[in-house]
Amino acid sequence: MKMQVPFLQLPLLFDAQALQAEVAAIDESAWRPHPQGYPGNDALTLITVGGDPESDAVAGPMCPTIHLERCPYLIRVLRSIGATWGRTRLMRLAGQAEVTPHVDVNYYWRERVRVHVPIVTQPTVRFSCGDARVNMRAGECWIFDTWRSHHVVNDHRLARIHLVADTVGGAEFWRHVKSARAHDDARAAWTPRVVPPSPGAATELDFESENLPDVMTPWEIRAHIAFLFSEAVPHPNLRTIHDALLVFTREWHALWASHGAGRAAWPDYRRLLDSTRRDVTVAGVNDVFLRNGVRSLDALDAWVFEPAVADRRASADPELRREPRERPPATPAATSVARDPVFDRPIFVVSPPRSGSTLLFETLAQSPTVYTIGDESHQLIEGIAALAPQFRDFDSNRLLADDATPDIADQLRRRFDDALRDRDRRRRDSTVALRMLEKTPKNALRVPFLAKVFPEARFIYLYREPQQVLSSMIEAWTSGRFRTYPGLPGWTGLPWSLLLTPGWRDLIGQPLNRIVAAQWRVTTQLLVGDLLELPSDRWVVTRYDALVAHPEAEIRRLCAMMDLEWDRSFDAALPLSKYTVSPPERDKWHRHAAEIETVMPSIAEQVQWVERLVRGRA
Repeated sequence: MKMQVPFLQLPLLFDAQALQAEVAAIDESAWRPHPQGYPGNDALTLITVGGDPESDAVAGPMCPTIHLERCPYLIRVLRSIGATWGRTRLMRLAGQAEVTPHVDVNYYWRERVRVHVPIVTQPTVRFSCGDARVNMRAGECWIFDTWRSHHVVNDHRLARIHLVADTVGGAEFWRHVKSARAHDDARAAWTPRVVPPSPGAATELDFESENLPDVMTPWEIRAHIAFLFSEAVPHPNLRTIHDALLVFTREWHALWASHGAGRAAWPDYRRLLDSTRRDVTVAGVNDVFLRNGVRSLDALDAWVFEPAVADRRASADPELRREPRERPPATPAATSVARDPVFDRPIFVVSPPRSGSTLLFETLAQSPTVYTIGDESHQLIEGIAALAPQFRDFDSNRLLADDATPDIADQLRRRFDDALRDRDRRRRDSTVALRMLEKTPKNALRVPFLAKVFPEARFIYLYREPQQVLSSMIEAWTSGRFRTYPGLPGWTGLPWSLLLTPGWRDLIGQPLNRIVAAQWRVTTQLLVGDLLELPSDRWVVTRYDALVAHPEAEIRRLCAMMDLEWDRSFDAALPLSKYTVSPPERDKWHRHAAEIETVMPSIAEQVQWVERLVRGRA
């Protein structure tokens, strides 16, 4: 929520030691990675959709999780603030970590206040919002302007833990706000009310039951658009954009008057949203920025084009709804330079080999809006001499941003552009945006390189249970069909298969199960680490088991998140991919169970780490 000042301290003071004791009693396994994947950030859910402690959803009835039910003083803290509560979590920031600068532009936070109660902190922790900076002391209660760019730095060796609660407020809450003081207000007479633990005190809380409409009312849409224009930096395109949105709101109101939120009218609402988005794009909305650095189209997407009708929420299951993304602030100059004149948000499917990426690629390639080269891009990339392993001392398939020299980037972009075709094998019409879809297992080691060559690149990380992947990798090596470097200098044993990972020479003489375990471990560690270096809205996660069990829901979810059209239906299970060695079965890995179980301890740390990340983002 936009506020008049960066920070306000509410007139409440809580017992930090009592809160620390309750938090310390919660098992460490309850903590999960931050939904946006910020390094050193994790969370523990207290209030969420349906009370599911594994969910980060924000659409649906909010309920307490088992963790909150076991913390009576935390409940008293929330009750004393006097609000209707939405998603609420404990947020932990590791020592020497930070929350990177960003603006909460998403729909859920447009009219919600974020409350912070520090529980474990240190005097050197700094919370910045706009030009203001504060150290929130343990037990205090703060709110801040989430519409300004904000970030947190913990330069201490110890972790920081805050209660972080989202709310639309309530009568008592707004009375507290009226008595609050700004961060730079040094009034000596201002004294917050102490709220001590009180066993047996009332513990009822009010929770959100409505937070995302099936169809947005005309009045809400007008409110979002009016706020957008009040925040826009003056620009010549604003007049044309205003006219297009005025027509849109009038047509929306006519549909609403005729149909209300009736499901039969959802296709009409969606067509109007999609056509209006095209109209404002043509009108130059991408060149218009808001005063906090957010692109106006990002704001319209977040507030109107994405949430205004429920047609793309593929299931009542809130985990299948598009999740909010915290967007880093931009500057008009930086973003205009970054816009790619040819490749519009190209999509790369990345995963360790044998994770099912061909199946996902072949399915997404049926979208009418994507172009592919029809297969994997080994020769397109390694056909450039400077990128071929034999010209790099067979070090590995790893490529970094520094490898993307202007000449190499230009060559690679031209190679892809020449080879791309749509699902009917037609070349692209140069008048339409080029949405490239690409999948090559070696690219799991090339994310920084690809992000440099294609400045708007997006990545889909496909996760599959490691036991299944290792079994399939063993099968691939022994089949002889995946020999990538059969004459690899110095290598002994079966010809080298699949991607060439850094440190492969240390595997000479090792048994096959240890070789594939090392391939999976190194690839996963580098891939996920590289993705975490990117802005969170440039990559998403999907699970192989979800893709196979619910293909239509998962594909539609991914298409919505990647802004792809989808016009196919699923009448049966997904077909086998072209690189299938033997039909997949969930327990097929048991054929190699003894070999796999032997090496699982060597990758256990990476498995635990990546599964926590996947639970937070998939």
